[in-house]
Amino acid sequence: MLMPLGKASCLPLTIMPMKHSLFCTLVLLLSLVACDDRQPTEVCSPDGHIRLTFSLDSDRHMVYRIDVNDTAFIASSSLGFLADGGVNLSEGLKVIDADFSTTDETWSQPWGENKNIRNHYNEMAVHLTDAADTRLTLRFRVFDDGVGFRYEYDVVGADSILVTDELTTFHIAQDGTSWSIPANYETYELTYRTLPISGIDTANTPMTFKAGSNYASIHEAALTDFPEMTLKNLGDRCLKAELAPWPDGVKARVSGGSFTTPWRTLQIASKAVGLINSGLILNLNEPCALETTDWIRPMKYIGVWWGMHLGVESWVINDRHGATTANAKRYIDFAAANNIEGVMFEGWNEGWENWGGTQHFDYTKPYADFDIREIARYAKEKGVEIIGHHETGGNIFNYERQLDTAYQWYADLGIHCVKTGYAGGLPGGYNHHGQFNVRHYRNVVQTAARYHTTLDVHEPIKDTGIRRTYPNMMTREGARGMEWNAWSEGNLPEHQVMLPFTRLLAGPMDYTPGIFDILYERAKKNPARKKWNMMDSKDCRISTTLAKQIAEWVILYSPLQMAADMIENYEGHPAFQFFRDFDADCDWSEALAGEPGEFIVTVRRAGDKFFLGAATNQEARTVSVKTDFLEKGKTYRAVIYADGKNADWETNPTDYEIIERRLTADDTLSIVMARGGGQAITFEQLTMDN
Repeated sequence: MLMPLGKASCLPLTIMPMKHSLFCTLVLLLSLVACDDRQPTEVCSPDGHIRLTFSLDSDRHMVYRIDVNDTAFIASSSLGFLADGGVNLSEGLKVIDADFSTTDETWSQPWGENKNIRNHYNEMAVHLTDAADTRLTLRFRVFDDGVGFRYEYDVVGADSILVTDELTTFHIAQDGTSWSIPANYETYELTYRTLPISGIDTANTPMTFKAGSNYASIHEAALTDFPEMTLKNLGDRCLKAELAPWPDGVKARVSGGSFTTPWRTLQIASKAVGLINSGLILNLNEPCALETTDWIRPMKYIGVWWGMHLGVESWVINDRHGATTANAKRYIDFAAANNIEGVMFEGWNEGWENWGGTQHFDYTKPYADFDIREIARYAKEKGVEIIGHHETGGNIFNYERQLDTAYQWYADLGIHCVKTGYAGGLPGGYNHHGQFNVRHYRNVVQTAARYHTTLDVHEPIKDTGIRRTYPNMMTREGARGMEWNAWSEGNLPEHQVMLPFTRLLAGPMDYTPGIFDILYERAKKNPARKKWNMMDSKDCRISTTLAKQIAEWVILYSPLQMAADMIENYEGHPAFQFFRDFDADCDWSEALAGEPGEFIVTVRRAGDKFFLGAATNQEARTVSVKTDFLEKGKTYRAVIYADGKNADWETNPTDYEIIERRLTADDTLSIVMARGGGQAITFEQLTMDN
């Protein structure tokens, strides 16, 4: 599992090659006998194919490297931090001790792509110190699907620490292809790029790449009280951690002399879909901190939302106001009639009329035409949940002053799910992704939990797996979502098949899929519609086929999954049956096939039903997948929502067909997709009754 530092009395670093697992175990046994100081340098994954080596270089700087299948994957890379005030976090350190352990457990979560997660890793905790008694534990965990490491500092005698820089680098050993968005401390709603690794300037994480025969993604886990990490290319494919700063340039503020960083993570897989199927990010977060979770449940929802983006409705109270009592009841009736658990309303409260300046929303004052008490009563009578909405406009201070009052007020009305928004610059020179706002997001999650309230966060801090610790943090935006198609050049067909390999590696996304009026033909005929120059001049539309919109409900995972179109576009539409049948509360998921930005095939099981979603980019393609995910010995009725024979995302996006077949676990599906198209399938077990 580990190797000593190569002193005269220790086993030399040039030990003969052999199979990884045998080699690592032998070295562990020999090092325990041969080395008095037990200074380790190496830890392997449980299956032995990933090896992480730690050492101090000739200047006593901390470095690490990662080999995959005996080949350098991450070349020698730096470790450490810098701080003001003479605090040493990286220089002149020496190894004093190390701890080693193996963990193999399975834990369960109340919801998720998979309810049961295996957590299997080998750990090496290296303890270091310096002459001033700064103490550091570098904790490395190596899984079969990647690596995580974090810093645990204890600076004796320090009242506070001002972290000014992170020295961590990821020196990718050979060039390859990468998929990422540029680093930006204000937004993640940027277009993904396909670049050579060497061609990256900056990148946000997850930053996915292929080097040699392996795929990998750099990210972080358990971001709780620290700024987010982005990446900067120093040259020669050496990506350095860059932290989102405070207004004065300090990166992180620590009270007292002890702090633990988020995990720096590297997921590794031989196939691109292996990254999607990895549980590494969740495994590096702390177990659930809530006493009970029975109040947390996934659900499908609709909402008064898309009409505002199209200009058919408005957020403010006027003759086009969307969130009215009458419209709310219409949406509640539709949800109750179509097996949809929730309805969300935006533009219901006072403050929207001041949009564009410093926002001062009031979270307990509905507009005069939105009788929230009557709406709450009506929804309860119909068995439908209300999803509340708190837009902040970026005014964090105004929101925090009202937090407890607002969540208590909602809870008293029986509203226990809230969508939040942070569209706008933060006051005081703070940025969206720095430590100040990370603390704010954590405060909101904890406050919501006290009132048994779940969250859907837009303009969020990126997901790093804290849903394991606080499962009421259910979904977030954090990338270009559906609304970009309403008032910009929109998201091209490659976008939706890029997200599973990039943004969604971090966690669920509220992309808000499922638009059926793809060319906005009905919206543009609506006499109430206010024309927006930006929307009309860009000839906005949805850049997919209808079948792909349906498939996105499966592909773009969210435990709160929205049918985002206005309900009049679903009424009487045969293809909407898929969403009626769909269950957002899945038990098991697997990405079956795919390549970043090209195509994806994903299957999920909820109870004894399976749902498959497949999608492609601008190219038409046919993908064959085995149906061995179905239960052996059972026959299933498969309802297939497919691109029509003449479907094309540019010329004929709404051509679709619904096909029924009987399938077993021994069959193979040939999934035919048009340009910009997709396919969605519902599998229902056949019984004597059906």
